[in-house]
Amino acid sequence: MKIGAPKESAADEARVAMTPQSAKDLAKLGYECLIESGAGVSAGFDDKAYEEAGVQVVKGADLWKQADVVAKVRPPTTAEAKKLSEGQTLISFFYPAANEKLLETAKAQKANVIAMDMVPRISRAQKMDALSSMANIAGYRAVIEAGNNFGRFFTGQVTAAGKVPPAKVLVVGAGVAGLAAVGTATSLGAITYAFDVRPEVAEQIESMGAEFVFLDFEEEQTDGAAIGGYAAVSSPEFAAAQLAKFREIAPEMDIVITTALIPNRDAPVLWTKDMVDMMKPGSVIVDLAAERGGNCELTVKDEKIVTENGVTIVGYTDFPSRMATQSSLLYSTNIRHMMADLTPEKDGQVVHDMEDDVIRGATVTHQGEITWPPPPPKTQAIAAQPKKAPPKELTPEEKRAAEAAAFRKETTTQVGLLGIGGALILLVGLIAPASFMQHFIVFVLSVFVGFQVIWNVSHSLHTPLMAVTNAISSIIILGALMQVGSNSFLIMILAAIGIFMAAVNIFGGFLVTRRMLAMFQKS
Repeated sequence: MKIGAPKESAADEARVAMTPQSAKDLAKLGYECLIESGAGVSAGFDDKAYEEAGVQVVKGADLWKQADVVAKVRPPTTAEAKKLSEGQTLISFFYPAANEKLLETAKAQKANVIAMDMVPRISRAQKMDALSSMANIAGYRAVIEAGNNFGRFFTGQVTAAGKVPPAKVLVVGAGVAGLAAVGTATSLGAITYAFDVRPEVAEQIESMGAEFVFLDFEEEQTDGAAIGGYAAVSSPEFAAAQLAKFREIAPEMDIVITTALIPNRDAPVLWTKDMVDMMKPGSVIVDLAAERGGNCELTVKDEKIVTENGVTIVGYTDFPSRMATQSSLLYSTNIRHMMADLTPEKDGQVVHDMEDDVIRGATVTHQGEITWPPPPPKTQAIAAQPKKAPPKELTPEEKRAAEAAAFRKETTTQVGLLGIGGALILLVGLIAPASFMQHFIVFVLSVFVGFQVIWNVSHSLHTPLMAVTNAISSIIILGALMQVGSNSFLIMILAAIGIFMAAVNIFGGFLVTRRMLAMFQKS
């Protein structure tokens, strides 16, 4: 069978659904790949690159006629949907809830449509989750776009010309896009804050070096698994408390990036006009929810505006397309993974298994029938585990009592072990010669000292400090060198083996340490 990717018809769309690399992977699944001439130019892939990858470059009309599977990025236009033929498969973003006419057209054409935006958010389908792939890029690009419109550094600096304070960045929403924005802003040196209606994501935020904005308001949250892993809609009381918190911190923020959006719903207004008025001149707001109305009250879709008080509001909806090469690489990989599931035998034949949770969930039309909305998947999305209740805090008296009990237990154990060890040494001393006991006592002391040295090194630092702990191996080498000249052939052989093994440990330790330290050095 043949799979083809046409050129995107939207004027501002630079992505392409097939790259030369993904075409090679699809060929391994048994497919013959087609690409419309010029389809990948805007993403950095010319026709020659596709030809070198074994892809047949054809005209647009020929591709729709020849391809058994058509892979696109954006939903098809009505004209493109009418080009579909019976039994032909279309894989693209489709947004069935907002495109009822397209659904009817695909049904009338008896085409099978797989919507990449409908891939269930379950663990097995993460490799096909194109929404997350594009959201990740949008979050990253939002920070870059904010930096482009922000008149200062992100990181703070102290120079001969003066002190530059670090920028303060607030990310509203800690989904895929929000986490990508947090990571990017933090890596650029900004003081980063993040807010989400799900308090359980606070640990993720803090682990990335940002500060979670806690809201002093208790509300039972709906399990995100029931709505595809997205945050639930908040109550009016919670929303009011949330806005009050934003008003409190708005004057301090230099950059605000809003990402709160649930598919097929209008974006909630989280940043009102009065909050914009509170912000300093030169501040920037990047609204990733502009396509559905925006989280900022003043956002204008697909435009960048500057308010009267000098705040720039960016409402672009094509952030992934502004990084077309990276977006195309990730999206084409999502398509390739979907095709791998559709081709279990790797024989170039599509098996549209409607019993498969992932394929069934993403299929919106099949064999002349509309199959959207799908039934709930058998495997639910993984919901965050609720935080465990903190342990009861002990009183000072209880703490002292617990410490005393622990000390007594530890002391008893140590005294017992010392007593047993002493008794064993006395028993050995009764039957062993005096020369053996001298060596044995030195050996026991060496083991004790070595144990104390190694045990007190933190496990997380043990490997980088291997060059220091090699001192123990040096002791072994010195002892072996003293014995290598022994009259006993057996002792001489054992000493030589000891020297060899300790030398391997020493030089290997220095080599490993050198390679690890090189990872943190700039080339």
